Amino acid sequence: MMRVRLAVILGFLAVILGFLAISPASAESLVVSLSFNRLAVTSTYTGTSVAVFGAIERDGQAGARSGGYDVVVTIRGPRQALTVREKAAMGPVWINRAQQKFAEVPSFLAVLSSRPLSEIADEATRRRLRLGLKAIVAAPDMTLAAPAPDDPFREALLRLRRRERLFTESEAGVRFLSPSVFRSTAPLPATAPVGAYDVEVLLLAGGVPLARHEARFDLVKSGVEQSLATFAREWSLAYGLAVGALALISGWLASVIFRRD
Repeated sequence: MMRVRLAVILGFLAVILGFLAISPASAESLVVSLSFNRLAVTSTYTGTSVAVFGAIERDGQAGARSGGYDVVVTIRGPRQALTVREKAAMGPVWINRAQQKFAEVPSFLAVLSSRPLSEIADEATRRRLRLGLKAIVAAPDMTLAAPAPDDPFREALLRLRRRERLFTESEAGVRFLSPSVFRSTAPLPATAPVGAYDVEVLLLAGGVPLARHEARFDLVKSGVEQSLATFAREWSLAYGLAVGALALISGWLASVIFRRD
C-alpha cells in the first residue's frame, strides 16, 4: 500500500514539474495602449505620428529588478514583395544587372528603444529576437534565396528605405515616465501606405525577454478618395470608360475655350 501511495505521489509531482517546465510563470506583463486604432487618410493628409503608452505589471511576489527594464517598440507596415536591382553604366546607358527578390518586406518599419540596442542585448539575441532594422532586414525569410553574409542587396534595401524615411530607428524613442510606465512616439510620413500596421512591444531586463505585447492600428482612405478607389476596384470597366469620357470632354472644352478665330 505504501508503495502504491508513493508511486501516486511521485507521478503527481512529475506532472506538476512537467507543467511548470512547459508553462513557466512570468513575473511581469505588459499593458499597452495606442493613441489611435484607426486613422482616416484624406487628400489633405500630410503625415502624423502614433503614440504607444505602456505599463509594466509585476507579480506581487516578484522582487525588483536591480538593473531596471528595457523596452523595444517595433512598428511594421503592410507587407509587400519587391525586387532590388543592381544597375551598371554601359557607356551613356544604365542597365540592370544582378537582382535580389524579397518575399515579404514591411512597407514601413520603425524601431524605438529605451537605450541603444547594443546595450540592451548582445548581437546573437538581437538577431534571434529581430531587434533593430539590421536584424529584421537580415532575417532569413526576407528573401526567396538563402541569405549571404554582407549581402549588398539587403544593405541597399535598408539604405533606400531609410532615405525615403520609411525605415527609422531611434535609440531614445522610448521614455520611461516612471519605473513602470513608458511612452514612445513614431512619426508616420505622408508616404506611409494605407493598410494594417502591427505594433510589437518587447520588455527585457539584462538582455532577457520578459514579456511581449502585440497591437494593431489601421490607416484607411476616406471621403472621395476612398469612394473612387472602391469604384475603380469593383467596377474597373465602368471606371475606365468614365475616365476616357471625362478626358474627351475635358479636351473638347479646352479646345472651345482657347479657340483662336
